[in-house]
Amino acid sequence: MKAAVICFLIGVASSVAGTVTLNIPGVGLGVFALLFSVGNLCSLLSVTFLIGPKNQILTMCAKERAFATFLLLWDNSVASLVFCILQFLAFLWYLLSYVPYARTGVSKACSSICC
Repeated sequence: MKAAVICFLIGVASSVAGTVTLNIPGVGLGVFALLFSVGNLCSLLSVTFLIGPKNQILTMCAKERAFATFLLLWDNSVASLVFCILQFLAFLWYLLSYVPYARTGVSKACSSICC
């Protein structure tokens, strides 16, 4: 569990660092793409620590995870920032699907905030 949390935090930090580089003149999109991709790979690896690589691959396209997997893998250069945010949220939803009752809890918390 510790390795999963550490790997996830490294992934988020790398993704955030990549997004921050978009505002630094002269850095370029290459640094953003590298940091954001490394962040996503580390985040995906964190799930591997929870359930193992074989189970992760087998369950990625399960009915309850198909939409999150689709958003995670979708590439669109025109709206990259929007899709980066969606990709992070999709991964978070995907990750929560492996924690018992986590998605239910998050759904209830969001509905109580919004309504």
